[in-house]
Amino acid sequence: MEQLESVRKQFLTDIESFPENPQDIEHLRSKYLGRKGLVASLFALMGKATAEERPALGKELNLLKQDLTVKFDEKENIFSTSQQSAEDDSIDLSLPGKTPRIGSIHILEQTLSEIKDIFKSIGFHVAYGPEVDDDYHNFSALNIPEHHPARDMQDTFFVDPTTVLRTHTSNVQIHLMENEDPPIRYIVPGRVYRNEAIGYKSYCLFHQVEGIYINERVSFAELKGCLEFFVKQMFGPNKKMRFRPSYFPFTEPSAEVDMWDDERQQWMEILGCGMVDPAVLENVGYDSKKWHGYAFGMGVERIAMLKYKINDIRLFYNGDTRFLEQFS
Repeated sequence: MEQLESVRKQFLTDIESFPENPQDIEHLRSKYLGRKGLVASLFALMGKATAEERPALGKELNLLKQDLTVKFDEKENIFSTSQQSAEDDSIDLSLPGKTPRIGSIHILEQTLSEIKDIFKSIGFHVAYGPEVDDDYHNFSALNIPEHHPARDMQDTFFVDPTTVLRTHTSNVQIHLMENEDPPIRYIVPGRVYRNEAIGYKSYCLFHQVEGIYINERVSFAELKGCLEFFVKQMFGPNKKMRFRPSYFPFTEPSAEVDMWDDERQQWMEILGCGMVDPAVLENVGYDSKKWHGYAFGMGVERIAMLKYKINDIRLFYNGDTRFLEQFS
């Protein structure tokens, strides 16, 4: 009993004066309540007590262990409360909060929205179509039959022998003409896929905007006026442009539109266009003697690169925030 009281007094002295942090409390807990601690050594003395002494001695030892445990818990709570108070004091609630970073619309989506707004302002509607389509809608109905040399112009991803990832948004004009009677006036934005080597000016996927207008009286002059309006709205009223003869299987006559690039000091192609080939109209059941039309297609990436002076198409897709934040 004398040893028990000695341990109690020693503990009270240590617990009041020694601990300065939670680590000190754990050290004391191990000293008194550990497997080889002072309280455990007192329990080891139970074997030397008589049968009459053991109940009273055991009761006192258990009370001592309980008292020490309560004191340790109280001390830990004091340290925990003071630490929390110190952390609260370190926060200055009068300071302005940090503005969270927010996302922005991708530069390609910004460019695409601007293109759509321009064409909608002159009467075009917006339509969408399948990115995975059959060979007929992507090629054959557009006057590009199997084994035609024009297919070599577009390196194609084949899902199976008769299904492809579309190589242009022109497939949607076939769907539109099959499902609607003329006149029609649509633009078709969307992703297209080409099995091409990736470089600074080519990528395995990109975005196009297809345009088609079918009516009884449609002329190449109307096509020129439409595209001149687009270029002036997109790049400014003083931008120089030209039409250059070209070839596309689904338009005749066909042309490419070039725009003068002041930075590179050269003409840059921005889109292809032409009058819809009568064979395409016949493929969808239109009377080619009554109905006429024009079509055009442009790459959104090319438009964005020219407008914002971007020299590598891969920058649109690598997710570099240093690049994207310039257009937020």
